[in-house]
Amino acid sequence: MQIQQIRNATLVVHYEGKKFLIDPFLADKGTYPPLPDSVRQDQMNPLVSLPISVEQIIEDIDAVIVTHLHLDHWDDAAKEVLPKDIKLFSQNEEDASEIKNAGFTNVEVLQVDTVFEDIQLVKTKGEHGRGEILKIAGQVCGVVFKHANEKTLYIAGDTVWYDGVQQEIETHQPEVIVVNAGDNQFFEGGSLVMGKEDVYQVYQAAPNAKIIASHMEAVNHWTLSREELISFADEKKISSNVLVPEDGEEYSF
Repeated sequence: MQIQQIRNATLVVHYEGKKFLIDPFLADKGTYPPLPDSVRQDQMNPLVSLPISVEQIIEDIDAVIVTHLHLDHWDDAAKEVLPKDIKLFSQNEEDASEIKNAGFTNVEVLQVDTVFEDIQLVKTKGEHGRGEILKIAGQVCGVVFKHANEKTLYIAGDTVWYDGVQQEIETHQPEVIVVNAGDNQFFEGGSLVMGKEDVYQVYQAAPNAKIIASHMEAVNHWTLSREELISFADEKKISSNVLVPEDGEEYSF
């Protein structure tokens, strides 16, 4: 298994000989306006450039997984550059319909027992915030990858820590976990994705897993920096378990 952090929640995952693209957010730096009612209103999104070319990212992709349709996970640039016949997985029929309306012809809704090229793909639960903000944030999912020749990988998606994530960890016993950990939020409503304490909860639930912190410092409403998360992991003595990649960095497991 190889996992490359691209930018924000965008990942390239090599798993059992297949190349997956997760949550493609592929626009040039500064293409979109800042998300409102949040910090850095003077900065356009994405805040940073892609670490490698779009051509390198999408080369020989076998399948795309879109956990939900927020702009920073599925943008106009991705719709333009991805082949319209590429295999694409979405979280539900509503998202699948919208993706098909963008011209994509090979769209499948993830289930708890989806199989792609002998790789088991399990749709997992997630909550994109806590309380009232959930009505605005909408539905999201994560995905677990399983194969006899590979370690189990859990990509949690845009979720905070809650009992649903605990249940997924207990059920699947993942050895590698990717969490979206920028503690992104608006001025009201609290965290939309994991902050450092959420990451610590993930560690406590899976103390033997490698935890990769994604979705950091790329969209204007982030509030947890890589530097702060690294310092926190050092303080908690979990830095050997919690990996905080720079954009473009790659891990093998």
